[in-house]
Amino acid sequence: MVLSDRQKDELNKSIAEYLRSNGYEGALGCFQQEAALQTNDIDKKYCGLLEKKWTSVIRLQMKVHELERKITEIEKEYQVGVPSREKRSPAEWIPRPPEKYQLTGHRSPVTKVLFNPVYNSVMVSASEDATIKVWDYETGDFERTLKGHTDSVQDLAFDHTGKLLASCSADMTVKLWNFQGFECLKTMHGHDHNISSVTFMPSGDFILSCSRDKTIKMWEVATGYCVKTFTGHREWVRMVRVNPDGSLIASCSNDQTIRIWSSSTRECKLDLRDHDHVVECIAWVPETAHQTINDMLANSGQRAPKGPFLISGSRDKTIKMWDISTGLCILSLNGHDNWVRGVVFHPKGKFLISCSDDKTLRIWDYKNGRCHKRIDAHQHFVTSIDFHRTAPFVITGSVDLSIKVWECR
Repeated sequence: MVLSDRQKDELNKSIAEYLRSNGYEGALGCFQQEAALQTNDIDKKYCGLLEKKWTSVIRLQMKVHELERKITEIEKEYQVGVPSREKRSPAEWIPRPPEKYQLTGHRSPVTKVLFNPVYNSVMVSASEDATIKVWDYETGDFERTLKGHTDSVQDLAFDHTGKLLASCSADMTVKLWNFQGFECLKTMHGHDHNISSVTFMPSGDFILSCSRDKTIKMWEVATGYCVKTFTGHREWVRMVRVNPDGSLIASCSNDQTIRIWSSSTRECKLDLRDHDHVVECIAWVPETAHQTINDMLANSGQRAPKGPFLISGSRDKTIKMWDISTGLCILSLNGHDNWVRGVVFHPKGKFLISCSDDKTLRIWDYKNGRCHKRIDAHQHFVTSIDFHRTAPFVITGSVDLSIKVWECR
């Protein structure tokens, strides 16, 4: 590569400055003599220039490698054809770009996206704009807006019938909505700070919520009264989720722990510690994944665990799997470049899907401990993800104010 006289001069002065600042006086003297440089020719503006150029080259090389990887992947899909549903079993269906729809309408970051478990083609979203929106994910049409909260809506949950929707907000309330008439049935007060997560007990008779006030509360749906309060976390409780039979409650917190509680006695049964930062999200592992987990541990020479199992995502950029029968971390997945904000299992159990502040979705072949596919999903942090239990769709929400519908094939 041929440099111009000006580029040569700048390079020589940058090298001379580097040698001088690092104390290589002998090498500097020889270099100045051969390059015909005077001491007063070395200006302060060249200080650190060589290092900056060097790190820029390294970053560009990494970007080139990443683009080459994407090109190889696209060429492969072009040559063999993007897999169709007919060529793959439902267990192999994963979200693939581009998105089917990009839904817009929220005026602030999207905090939660969720499929209705019963009603076909219906999904909901929550936002920092204090609203909940209802969408038809099959057509991409906006249906309606639910208003009532006075601050950011943080989380949403349906009961098993799909007829009741619970929402929680930074306005320190939990609201219960009739999802047939779309009116607010109850507003529950009791938390002393921002409420970050809400979920129904499997029976549908009770709602759980957790808050920045460090507590978890259980509310009776029929009356709207708080019937239990769980205390133990030392910081903001970020998420609460209940296992399928309703006997165990999992919560995660800014105190970097995950706690497992008995729903009947309020006793904390386990305190799981292995994350190095705030634990943002948790999800109970479905039974469809248990065989894959047993195969994974058998391959590594470990004895088959009893379960149940829990998955967690953290600001330490990792995803971890826990055997609740022993309290041990049995898997750690690394790959995200920023906070992990959501984790969800493929309905058939073979894959785990995560979303992150690195703006990506990642599909994990957790049996082999590797990232199966990465999707650059949004222009900003990806805050929420959901996988439909029976239809081949994934939805994501983002700080970029949009919701995306991804078709699986």
